[in-house]
Amino acid sequence: MNPSNTTSVQAAAVNHSEDSLELDAKLDKRSSFIVVAFILSGSAWLLLGSILGTIASFKLHIPDWLGESAWLSFGRVRPLHLNWMAYGWASQVGVGVSLWILSRVLKTTIPVRPWLFVGLLVWNFFLLIGGIEILMGHSRGLEWLELPIYTIVPIVLVILLAGEAALAMLHTRKTPHLYISAWYLIAAFICFPLLGVVSSLPIFDGTVQAGMNWWYAHNALGLWFTPMGLAIAYYLIPKVTGRPIYSYPLSVLGFWSLLLFYNWNGFHHLIGGPVPTWFVTISVAASVMMIIPVVTVAVNQHMTIIGSFEAVKYSPTLRFVVFAAMSYTFVSIQGSLQAIRSFNEVIHFTHYVIAHAHAGVYSFFTMMLFGAVYYIMPRITNWEWHSPKLIKLHFWLSASGMIIYLVGLQWGGIIQGLEMNNPDIPFMTVVNNTKKWLLSRSFAAILLTAGHFVFAYNVFRLMHLRKVRPAPPVTWLDIQRQRALEPKAEPASLGKKVTSAFSNLNKSFKRWANDVKVDEH
Repeated sequence: MNPSNTTSVQAAAVNHSEDSLELDAKLDKRSSFIVVAFILSGSAWLLLGSILGTIASFKLHIPDWLGESAWLSFGRVRPLHLNWMAYGWASQVGVGVSLWILSRVLKTTIPVRPWLFVGLLVWNFFLLIGGIEILMGHSRGLEWLELPIYTIVPIVLVILLAGEAALAMLHTRKTPHLYISAWYLIAAFICFPLLGVVSSLPIFDGTVQAGMNWWYAHNALGLWFTPMGLAIAYYLIPKVTGRPIYSYPLSVLGFWSLLLFYNWNGFHHLIGGPVPTWFVTISVAASVMMIIPVVTVAVNQHMTIIGSFEAVKYSPTLRFVVFAAMSYTFVSIQGSLQAIRSFNEVIHFTHYVIAHAHAGVYSFFTMMLFGAVYYIMPRITNWEWHSPKLIKLHFWLSASGMIIYLVGLQWGGIIQGLEMNNPDIPFMTVVNNTKKWLLSRSFAAILLTAGHFVFAYNVFRLMHLRKVRPAPPVTWLDIQRQRALEPKAEPASLGKKVTSAFSNLNKSFKRWANDVKVDEH
């Protein structure tokens, strides 16, 4: 790509010309119904999944709670929490946001919208049926793949339909060049149907099935959620700050290195298992090589936002997106370290791994989705959020909840692993020592669930109690330029500051003297 092409692609992301804004408004109007449908549907699954997650967390240190009901046992509630959050909340809102971004960057309308809505209804029906099956005890027993095959296949087909819509938009695009967000989103829509179809084939058994399980689970995060999350960041950071992405070639390097290395990563979860050593070693090497896409993304996004960090205080979208982007760097570097055998021997089979998974799915991807929803909804509904304070409350509930969750379980997980590797410590002692860390997990779950209900209330108010029309788009760069034009007060000299200080001191002394006279009388 020559420099002129790179410049045009970068500029397209922050184009705020009248023609561009008018075209964006038309595209938003056409896509509003289907995008809102995916966001509202995913938000409903978020609330249901949050309640199940909170119940599962409390049952870890109060195992007899709700113990009289088999369908509310930990072994059924926890898998359902995972599946409804992954395939309900994260995937549905991710699809809606992705289609909207593709419509914006490709300057074309989302096709087959009626069929996408029918597909969403089918998706919800089979996700509900699959949830009932799990509560009845009919789980496949594979992490991230607990849903029965007859319910997961229709969901994969609906995502395939969304992928076909994305490819159709790519074919009918009105822009000559592809912005990096489009690269990531097209890749996500191609990769996930492949993962879903292969994992549903009845050809895996024994240790091969374990390898397939972790190949799927890791790539569901790495080649489905991660590309969507990075695409959102690459789109929203320039949009909010008003600055083009720092380096387009660097973003392309991050894209191809992610596709090259991530698909090998899942097998490091089988270190010490009955699988060939070379099988695991390839995964360990690929996991360490993930440093390349992680560093390129971190540098690119940091250099884009540098000088605009003050905007985080004012932009709800940027607040969530920056937190998510920082979390991506943290969880990815942590994942590379976790793949090293000496460290894996300590944290394997501990709560550390659970916290690491939540750091990826929640701290990175879910927080990124929150930021995207807060940016998109006013533009496709033409109504503004009613309460910035509630949005800020949502952010702090979610951010503080995840920080407590990660610190408690990861620190406790390291201690748990060291104790389990010590033959002199009885296993029940190790179990009892983890209870205090599990209490922190439950406290964090309460904060997160409260944040989700605040989020749902914000969405409800926007949809049903509309009051304020959104202002024209203004970037942080526009605000900085406006500030530069405002007259600034001249800084006071040292002499004036000293004179003012003595004057204030003299006034204080006189007030004190008058008070003394009053007391004497």
